[in-house]
Amino acid sequence: MTKQKTALITGITGQDGSYLAELLLEKGYKVIGIKRRTSLISTDRIDNIFENDNLKIHYGSMHESSWMYRVLSEYNPSEIYNLAAQSHVRVSFECPIETADIVGMGALRLLEAVRQVCPASKFYQASSSEMFGDNPNYPQSELTKLQPASPYACAKVFAHNLMRNYRESYNMFCCSGILFNHESPRRGETFVTKKITRAAARIKLGLQKKLYLGNLNAKRDWGHAIDYVEAMWLMLQQPNPEDFVIATGKSHSVKEFLELTFRHAELEIDQHVEIDPRLFRPQEVPVLLGDASKAREKLGWEPKYDLKTLVTSMYRKDFLKEEKSARGKFFKIDERAYGTVKI
Repeated sequence: MTKQKTALITGITGQDGSYLAELLLEKGYKVIGIKRRTSLISTDRIDNIFENDNLKIHYGSMHESSWMYRVLSEYNPSEIYNLAAQSHVRVSFECPIETADIVGMGALRLLEAVRQVCPASKFYQASSSEMFGDNPNYPQSELTKLQPASPYACAKVFAHNLMRNYRESYNMFCCSGILFNHESPRRGETFVTKKITRAAARIKLGLQKKLYLGNLNAKRDWGHAIDYVEAMWLMLQQPNPEDFVIATGKSHSVKEFLELTFRHAELEIDQHVEIDPRLFRPQEVPVLLGDASKAREKLGWEPKYDLKTLVTSMYRKDFLKEEKSARGKFFKIDERAYGTVKI
Protein backbone atom coordinates (compact mmCIF):
# COMPACT_ATOMS: atom_id res chain seq x y z
CA MET A 1 0.00 0.00 0.00
CA THR A 2 1.40 3.39 -1.05
CA LYS A 3 1.93 5.81 1.82
CA GLN A 4 -0.16 8.96 1.60
CA LYS A 5 1.89 12.04 0.69
CA THR A 6 1.62 15.20 2.75
CA ALA A 7 2.05 18.64 1.21
CA LEU A 8 2.33 22.00 2.96
CA ILE A 9 1.12 25.10 1.11
CA THR A 10 1.81 28.62 2.35
CA GLY A 11 -0.69 31.12 0.99
CA ILE A 12 -3.37 28.46 0.53
CA THR A 13 -6.20 31.01 0.46
CA GLY A 14 -4.69 32.82 -2.53
CA GLN A 15 -5.47 32.15 -6.17
CA ASP A 16 -2.64 29.68 -6.74
CA GLY A 17 -2.86 28.10 -3.29
CA SER A 18 -6.53 27.26 -3.70
CA TYR A 19 -6.10 25.66 -7.12
CA LEU A 20 -3.01 23.76 -5.97
CA ALA A 21 -4.83 22.47 -2.89
CA GLU A 22 -7.65 21.15 -5.09
CA LEU A 23 -5.17 19.45 -7.41
CA LEU A 24 -3.27 17.75 -4.58
CA LEU A 25 -6.42 16.62 -2.80
CA GLU A 26 -7.63 15.08 -6.06
CA LYS A 27 -4.32 13.20 -6.22
CA GLY A 28 -4.85 11.80 -2.73
CA TYR A 29 -2.51 14.07 -0.76
CA LYS A 30 -3.01 15.23 2.79
CA VAL A 31 -2.77 19.02 2.49
CA ILE A 32 -1.61 21.35 5.25
CA GLY A 33 -2.56 24.91 4.42
CA ILE A 34 -1.07 28.01 6.03
CA LYS A 35 -3.04 31.25 6.10
CA ARG A 36 -2.56 34.64 7.70
CA ARG A 37 -4.72 35.55 10.69
CA THR A 38 -6.96 38.46 9.70
CA SER A 39 -10.08 40.04 11.14
CA LEU A 40 -11.96 39.21 7.94
CA ILE A 41 -12.97 35.77 6.73
CA SER A 42 -10.70 35.11 3.76
CA THR A 43 -11.31 31.47 2.91
CA ASP A 44 -13.82 31.94 0.09
CA ARG A 45 -11.43 30.45 -2.48
CA ILE A 46 -11.22 27.18 -0.54
CA ASP A 47 -14.78 26.99 0.75
CA ASN A 48 -15.50 24.15 -1.67
CA ILE A 49 -12.80 21.96 -0.07
CA PHE A 50 -12.96 23.23 3.50
CA GLU A 51 -14.73 20.15 4.83
CA ASN A 52 -12.32 17.69 3.17
CA ASP A 53 -10.87 15.42 5.86
CA ASN A 54 -7.46 15.53 4.14
CA LEU A 55 -7.23 19.32 4.48
CA LYS A 56 -5.86 20.95 7.64
CA ILE A 57 -5.54 24.71 8.07
CA HIS A 58 -3.06 26.44 10.38
CA TYR A 59 -2.42 30.11 11.01
CA GLY A 60 1.03 31.43 10.24
CA SER A 61 2.79 34.59 9.15
CA MET A 62 5.87 34.71 6.96
CA HIS A 63 7.10 37.48 9.27
CA GLU A 64 8.02 34.95 11.97
CA SER A 65 9.11 31.34 12.08
CA SER A 66 7.78 29.72 15.28
CA TRP A 67 4.84 28.13 13.46
CA MET A 68 7.19 26.79 10.78
CA TYR A 69 9.18 24.63 13.20
CA ARG A 70 6.01 23.48 14.97
CA VAL A 71 4.05 22.55 11.83
CA LEU A 72 6.99 20.99 10.01
CA SER A 73 7.79 18.85 13.06
CA GLU A 74 4.18 17.74 13.39
CA TYR A 75 3.55 16.76 9.77
CA ASN A 76 6.99 16.18 8.21
CA PRO A 77 5.61 17.02 4.74
CA SER A 78 7.04 15.31 1.67
CA GLU A 79 6.40 18.43 -0.43
CA ILE A 80 6.39 22.13 0.49
CA TYR A 81 5.01 24.86 -1.78
CA ASN A 82 5.91 28.41 -0.76
CA LEU A 83 3.25 30.57 -2.40
CA ALA A 84 2.74 33.20 0.32
CA ALA A 85 3.57 36.74 -0.75
CA GLN A 86 2.58 40.38 -0.91
CA SER A 87 2.31 39.93 -4.66
CA HIS A 88 0.96 43.25 -5.91
CA VAL A 89 3.79 45.00 -7.74
CA ARG A 90 2.35 48.53 -7.50
CA VAL A 91 1.72 48.12 -3.76
CA SER A 92 5.32 46.99 -3.25
CA PHE A 93 6.49 50.53 -4.11
CA GLU A 94 4.37 51.86 -1.26
CA CYS A 95 5.17 49.03 1.19
CA PRO A 96 8.71 47.96 0.23
CA ILE A 97 9.85 46.84 3.69
CA GLU A 98 6.79 44.70 4.35
CA THR A 99 7.03 43.22 0.85
CA ALA A 100 10.73 42.40 1.26
CA ASP A 101 10.17 40.81 4.65
CA ILE A 102 7.28 38.60 3.52
CA VAL A 103 8.65 37.64 0.11
CA GLY A 104 12.39 37.58 0.75
CA MET A 105 13.01 37.02 4.45
CA GLY A 106 9.88 34.87 4.67
CA ALA A 107 11.36 32.46 2.15
CA LEU A 108 14.63 32.41 4.11
CA ARG A 109 12.83 31.65 7.38
CA LEU A 110 10.97 28.77 5.75
CA LEU A 111 14.02 27.36 3.98
CA GLU A 112 16.03 27.40 7.20
CA ALA A 113 13.20 25.73 9.13
CA VAL A 114 12.99 23.01 6.48
CA ARG A 115 16.77 22.51 6.63
CA GLN A 116 16.62 22.11 10.40
CA VAL A 117 13.47 19.99 10.67
CA CYS A 118 12.81 18.05 7.45
CA PRO A 119 15.68 18.49 4.97
CA ALA A 120 14.47 15.57 2.84
CA SER A 121 11.26 17.45 1.95
CA LYS A 122 10.94 18.70 -1.62
CA PHE A 123 10.66 22.49 -1.70
CA TYR A 124 8.96 24.62 -4.36
CA GLN A 125 9.65 28.36 -4.45
CA ALA A 126 7.23 30.59 -6.34
CA SER A 127 9.50 32.83 -8.39
CA SER A 128 8.14 35.41 -10.79
CA SER A 129 8.62 36.73 -14.30
CA GLU A 130 8.81 40.17 -12.67
CA MET A 131 12.40 39.22 -11.79
CA PHE A 132 13.31 39.89 -15.44
CA GLY A 133 12.06 43.44 -14.97
CA ASP A 134 12.95 45.91 -17.69
CA ASN A 135 15.49 43.65 -19.39
CA PRO A 136 14.83 44.42 -23.09
CA ASN A 137 15.77 40.92 -24.22
CA TYR A 138 12.89 38.53 -24.74
CA PRO A 139 11.51 35.90 -24.83
CA GLN A 140 12.84 35.27 -21.33
CA SER A 141 14.13 31.84 -20.36
CA GLU A 142 15.87 30.29 -17.36
CA LEU A 143 19.14 31.81 -18.62
CA THR A 144 17.90 35.39 -19.11
CA LYS A 145 19.56 37.99 -16.89
CA LEU A 146 17.44 39.03 -13.91
CA GLN A 147 16.89 42.79 -13.85
CA PRO A 148 14.16 43.49 -11.24
CA ALA A 149 12.26 46.77 -11.51
CA SER A 150 10.21 46.85 -8.29
CA PRO A 151 10.66 46.09 -4.58
CA TYR A 152 8.50 42.99 -5.13
CA ALA A 153 10.74 41.76 -7.95
CA CYS A 154 13.90 42.47 -5.94
CA ALA A 155 12.52 40.42 -3.04
CA LYS A 156 11.65 37.59 -5.42
CA VAL A 157 15.21 37.59 -6.79
CA PHE A 158 16.55 37.36 -3.24
CA ALA A 159 14.28 34.38 -2.50
CA HIS A 160 15.12 32.79 -5.85
CA ASN A 161 18.86 33.00 -5.18
CA LEU A 162 18.39 31.70 -1.63
CA MET A 163 16.56 28.67 -2.97
CA ARG A 164 19.47 27.92 -5.30
CA ASN A 165 21.96 28.49 -2.47
CA TYR A 166 20.20 25.99 -0.21
CA ARG A 167 20.03 23.49 -3.07
CA GLU A 168 23.73 23.73 -3.78
CA SER A 169 24.98 24.16 -0.20
CA TYR A 170 22.87 21.56 1.60
CA ASN A 171 21.91 19.19 -1.22
CA MET A 172 18.23 19.92 -0.64
CA PHE A 173 15.57 19.30 -3.27
CA CYS A 174 14.73 22.96 -3.90
CA CYS A 175 13.42 24.32 -7.18
CA SER A 176 11.63 27.38 -8.44
CA GLY A 177 8.96 28.00 -11.00
CA ILE A 178 9.54 31.29 -12.77
CA LEU A 179 5.88 31.82 -13.46
CA PHE A 180 4.69 34.43 -15.90
CA ASN A 181 1.39 36.22 -15.31
CA HIS A 182 -1.42 33.80 -14.61
CA GLU A 183 -5.01 34.71 -13.94
CA SER A 184 -8.35 33.07 -13.17
CA PRO A 185 -11.82 33.89 -11.87
CA ARG A 186 -10.19 33.73 -8.41
CA ARG A 187 -7.76 36.56 -9.14
CA GLY A 188 -7.63 39.31 -6.50
CA GLU A 189 -9.66 42.42 -7.29
CA THR A 190 -6.69 44.79 -7.17
CA PHE A 191 -4.93 43.15 -10.14
CA VAL A 192 -5.48 44.80 -13.50
CA THR A 193 -7.01 41.76 -15.22
CA LYS A 194 -9.61 41.24 -12.51
CA LYS A 195 -10.16 44.98 -12.30
CA ILE A 196 -11.05 44.96 -16.01
CA THR A 197 -13.36 41.93 -16.02
CA ARG A 198 -15.16 42.97 -12.84
CA ALA A 199 -15.65 46.54 -14.03
CA ALA A 200 -16.99 45.31 -17.37
CA ALA A 201 -19.53 43.15 -15.54
CA ARG A 202 -20.57 46.00 -13.28
CA ILE A 203 -20.86 48.44 -16.18
CA LYS A 204 -22.95 45.93 -18.10
CA LEU A 205 -25.28 45.62 -15.11
CA GLY A 206 -25.51 49.38 -14.67
CA LEU A 207 -23.67 49.32 -11.33
CA GLN A 208 -20.62 51.29 -12.46
CA LYS A 209 -19.94 53.90 -15.12
CA LYS A 210 -16.17 54.29 -15.38
CA LEU A 211 -13.04 52.12 -15.24
CA TYR A 212 -9.76 53.86 -14.44
CA LEU A 213 -6.53 52.24 -15.65
CA GLY A 214 -2.82 53.02 -15.88
CA ASN A 215 -0.39 51.89 -18.58
CA LEU A 216 -2.32 50.15 -21.37
CA ASN A 217 0.82 49.46 -23.43
CA ALA A 218 2.49 47.06 -20.99
CA LYS A 219 2.65 43.58 -22.50
CA ARG A 220 2.32 40.38 -20.50
CA ASP A 221 2.36 36.65 -21.12
CA TRP A 222 -0.98 35.63 -19.57
CA GLY A 223 -1.94 32.05 -18.71
CA HIS A 224 -4.48 30.32 -16.46
CA ALA A 225 -3.61 29.52 -12.83
CA ILE A 226 -5.01 26.00 -13.21
CA ASP A 227 -2.35 25.21 -15.81
CA TYR A 228 0.40 26.79 -13.73
CA VAL A 229 -0.24 24.93 -10.48
CA GLU A 230 -0.02 21.68 -12.43
CA ALA A 231 3.47 22.75 -13.48
CA MET A 232 4.39 23.37 -9.82
CA TRP A 233 3.42 19.82 -8.94
CA LEU A 234 5.26 18.36 -11.93
CA MET A 235 8.50 20.07 -10.85
CA LEU A 236 8.48 18.23 -7.53
CA GLN A 237 7.90 14.88 -9.23
CA GLN A 238 11.19 15.04 -11.13
CA PRO A 239 14.24 12.97 -10.08
CA ASN A 240 16.39 16.10 -9.72
CA PRO A 241 15.54 19.68 -8.69
CA GLU A 242 15.65 22.23 -11.49
CA ASP A 243 14.19 25.65 -12.19
CA PHE A 244 11.60 26.16 -14.92
CA VAL A 245 10.02 29.07 -16.74
CA ILE A 246 6.26 28.56 -17.03
CA ALA A 247 4.59 30.65 -19.72
CA THR A 248 2.33 30.47 -22.77
CA GLY A 249 4.87 32.00 -25.15
CA LYS A 250 2.36 34.64 -26.27
CA SER A 251 2.37 38.26 -25.15
CA HIS A 252 -0.58 40.65 -25.15
CA SER A 253 -0.93 44.26 -24.05
CA VAL A 254 -3.22 45.43 -21.27
CA LYS A 255 -5.13 47.23 -24.02
CA GLU A 256 -5.68 43.93 -25.85
CA PHE A 257 -6.97 42.31 -22.64
CA LEU A 258 -9.28 45.28 -22.16
CA GLU A 259 -10.54 45.13 -25.75
CA LEU A 260 -11.21 41.41 -25.57
CA THR A 261 -13.17 41.80 -22.33
CA PHE A 262 -15.25 44.74 -23.52
CA ARG A 263 -15.96 42.98 -26.79
CA HIS A 264 -17.43 40.06 -24.83
CA ALA A 265 -19.54 42.48 -22.83
CA GLU A 266 -20.54 44.51 -25.90
CA LEU A 267 -19.29 47.71 -24.30
CA GLU A 268 -17.51 50.71 -25.82
CA ILE A 269 -14.10 51.43 -24.31
CA ASP A 270 -14.22 55.13 -25.21
CA GLN A 271 -17.41 55.58 -23.20
CA HIS A 272 -16.28 53.85 -20.03
CA VAL A 273 -12.47 53.80 -19.68
CA GLU A 274 -10.19 56.62 -18.56
CA ILE A 275 -6.44 56.72 -17.90
CA ASP A 276 -5.30 57.74 -14.42
CA PRO A 277 -1.58 58.69 -14.23
CA ARG A 278 -1.56 57.76 -10.54
CA LEU A 279 -1.92 54.11 -11.53
CA PHE A 280 1.37 54.01 -13.45
CA ARG A 281 4.31 52.28 -11.78
CA PRO A 282 7.34 54.40 -10.79
CA GLN A 283 9.42 52.05 -12.98
CA GLU A 284 7.59 50.29 -15.78
CA VAL A 285 8.20 46.78 -17.12
CA PRO A 286 7.33 47.06 -20.82
CA VAL A 287 7.34 43.45 -22.04
CA LEU A 288 7.26 40.03 -20.39
CA LEU A 289 7.25 37.08 -22.76
CA GLY A 290 8.29 33.62 -21.59
CA ASP A 291 10.11 30.75 -23.26
CA ALA A 292 8.83 27.56 -21.61
CA SER A 293 10.69 25.17 -23.92
CA LYS A 294 12.44 23.47 -21.01
CA ALA A 295 9.15 22.82 -19.19
CA ARG A 296 7.62 21.41 -22.35
CA GLU A 297 10.58 19.11 -22.93
CA LYS A 298 11.35 17.92 -19.39
CA LEU A 299 7.97 18.18 -17.65
CA GLY A 300 5.74 17.42 -20.60
CA TRP A 301 3.80 20.54 -19.64
CA GLU A 302 1.56 22.43 -22.04
CA PRO A 303 -0.94 25.22 -21.28
CA LYS A 304 -4.52 24.17 -21.94
CA TYR A 305 -6.15 27.60 -21.73
CA ASP A 306 -5.75 30.43 -24.26
CA LEU A 307 -6.36 34.11 -23.51
CA LYS A 308 -9.85 34.19 -25.00
CA THR A 309 -11.00 31.28 -22.83
CA LEU A 310 -9.37 32.88 -19.77
CA VAL A 311 -11.06 36.25 -20.33
CA THR A 312 -14.41 34.58 -20.95
CA SER A 313 -14.27 32.56 -17.73
CA MET A 314 -13.23 35.59 -15.66
CA TYR A 315 -15.90 37.87 -17.10
CA ARG A 316 -18.66 35.27 -16.80
CA LYS A 317 -17.83 34.57 -13.14
CA ASP A 318 -17.68 38.28 -12.33
CA PHE A 319 -20.99 38.95 -14.08
CA LEU A 320 -22.80 36.23 -12.16
CA LYS A 321 -21.23 37.30 -8.85
CA GLU A 322 -22.04 40.99 -9.35
CA GLU A 323 -25.56 40.19 -10.50
CA LYS A 324 -26.18 38.05 -7.41
CA SER A 325 -24.74 40.73 -5.14
CA ALA A 326 -26.80 43.45 -6.79
CA ARG A 327 -30.02 41.48 -6.45
CA GLY A 328 -29.28 41.04 -2.76
CA LYS A 329 -29.03 44.82 -2.46
CA PHE A 330 -32.32 45.30 -4.33
CA PHE A 331 -30.79 46.80 -7.46
CA LYS A 332 -32.91 46.56 -10.58
CA ILE A 333 -31.10 44.38 -13.11
CA ASP A 334 -31.90 44.24 -16.81
CA GLU A 335 -32.99 40.63 -17.36
CA ARG A 336 -31.58 40.76 -20.90
CA ALA A 337 -28.09 41.94 -19.89
CA TYR A 338 -26.39 38.57 -19.63
CA GLY A 339 -28.14 37.25 -22.70
CA THR A 340 -26.35 39.75 -24.91
CA VAL A 341 -22.91 38.76 -23.68
CA LYS A 342 -20.80 36.73 -26.10
CA ILE A 343 -19.56 33.69 -24.16
